[in-house]
Amino acid sequence: MTTRRTTDNTKALDAVITTKFQIDAMLDRLKALSDDHFETHPDEINWGDVGTLNHYASLLRQITDSASKEGEHAA
Repeated sequence: MTTRRTTDNTKALDAVITTKFQIDAMLDRLKALSDDHFETHPDEINWGDVGTLNHYASLLRQITDSASKEGEHAA
């Protein structure tokens, strides 16, 4: 007969919840920036702004592809 040890995952669960709250806060900040057009004014838009937003989109694509198992992270 084998006995199973009960694993206490309380610390891991706490860490996941803490990290999820941090991610939610970052997403809220990004949404607020997006709603404000990333603090740009239409008359002041330049190619640097385009490059910056493309960089942000690239980083977000890496994260979403990884989390959703899409793109290069597809199984």
